[in-house]
Formats: sequence, C-alpha cells, structure tokens
Amino acid sequence: MKANTDRLFKDVEFLTSISPARNFQNRASLEKASRYIQDEFQKAGAKTELQKWKADGQEYTNILSSYNAGKPGRLVVGAHYDVCGEQPGADDNASAVAGLLEIARMIYHDKPPLDYTIDFAAYCLEEPPFFASDMMGSYVHAKSLHDAKADVIGMISLEMIGYFSDEPNSQAYPSPDLAKIYPSTANYIVVVGIQKYAEFNNKVHRLMSEGSGIDVQVISFPSEQSLAALSDQRSYWKFGYNALMINDTAFVRNPNYHMKTDTIDTLDFAKMTEVVNSSYRAITNIL
Repeated sequence: MKANTDRLFKDVEFLTSISPARNFQNRASLEKASRYIQDEFQKAGAKTELQKWKADGQEYTNILSSYNAGKPGRLVVGAHYDVCGEQPGADDNASAVAGLLEIARMIYHDKPPLDYTIDFAAYCLEEPPFFASDMMGSYVHAKSLHDAKADVIGMISLEMIGYFSDEPNSQAYPSPDLAKIYPSTANYIVVVGIQKYAEFNNKVHRLMSEGSGIDVQVISFPSEQSLAALSDQRSYWKFGYNALMINDTAFVRNPNYHMKTDTIDTLDFAKMTEVVNSSYRAITNIL
C-alpha cells in the first residue's frame, strides 16, 4: 500500500481547522485533536491506549498504539500534535501527525510479518513552555518504556515533513560549512540525529533512500547541544535509546515556523507523500 495524498490532506485540514489553536492552554482543542487521532488509529484497525499525566495541575494525553504487540524489540514512531501559541501549525506539526496516521494505516492494511513491535505515539506538550522538560509527552512515554525495561530498537520522530521548495537557493543553513555539503534547493527531507547514534541514523537514511521518490539526506550532529535536539527524539536520548527525527529543516527553511502563516496552503502534499512512503520503508525494515 502506498501513502494516500488525499488522506494526508484531510488529516492536516482537520487539525489546522481546530479553533482556538491546539496549544497547552486550550485543553478542549487538544482533546478534539486527540479524539481525532484516536479515531483514525481505530479506523485503521489499531487498538489504542491513552497515556495521561499532569503538568501544572492540568491533565494531558498521549495516544498510543502497538502493531505486532508482544514481540520483544520495539520501534517507536512518534509525532506531537500540540502547537506553539495561537497558530494553525500546518507544518509544525499537523504534517507529521498526518504522516504518523498514514504510516499506521499502511501498516495495519499490509500487515507486514515483522519480528518486532511498532509503537505509534502521538504526543502532547512538545512545545514551550514544556519543551526540554520532563513534562513533555515524549519524555513521559520514554520513561515508561525505561521503567518497564522495554527492549527498544530505536525511536523515529516525525517533525515537520511538509514544507518544500524547488526554487534555486531556497535552502538556508545555520553555517557556511553545512551549506557546502548539503543541497541549496529546499526539496529534500533529512534524517537528523547525533553522532552517538550515527549507526542508527545511517541505517534509517539508507532504508529511506532506497527507491525513494524524494531526496533523503542525513546529518549527525556532534552532541545533544545542537539543532538535532529540537523535537521529541531528545526525550529518548535521556534513557540511552537510539533516536532521530525526520524533518524538513524547520525554521532554517520554513519562514512560517511558529507563525499564523503556518497554513495548509503552504505545504507540498506530493512531496510529503513521498516522505511517508520512504519512512514506511525504513520503519518496516529496521531489523
């Protein structure tokens, strides 16, 4: 089964239409998003579990689903559904939630005979003011795996997978050194991690690249104190797990980052579809 562009659009359309914005202050909006995600998992044939915790006295929810549950090795695939401030969050991070849901649909449809479990996780509280704290939904999930002594193969964070440009020199870089190595046109996706887990990063990159309909790049930064730490994968590093993010380079590329202009019409759904197809290939061949 290939990724369905219309379904990706429908998911992003729903999430970006929620008003007020699905940030930590608007818990009814977060609940609307979480119900939608849970319903879509269940429509795909997945059983779901809600993981709840409190931050500043308020309750928040992760939506979890496991394919092939019971196999010893576990690969976590996650994306956060909250946004920063009062904005629709099309790229950040409705694009990745749509990708997460579509990968789940593909897997539950195809039923690949894997020797490991895939744990799908839709997180809350990735964004400020809880970013980099133990109140992040991804930290709550990572800690639960650690406490259960789970055999974790690794974690793949889908984070902003929808903004692209075919215009020459459309890709910026935080340093001239990176600009010399990577493409100058913003029409690729990148596997981002740290050197400590380079073997895992490179394996995911190789699997995504094979027969891909979109250019896939990889970068392993020297340490956690870098752009590599700007999403949910950071929570899994805290417990010594392989973890990376699949990303369109975020604010380095997308001028709408954390702004009200992060709208559905700015996304390239054809390229996003190819990112999902490539991610599916990696996720279902990791062992």
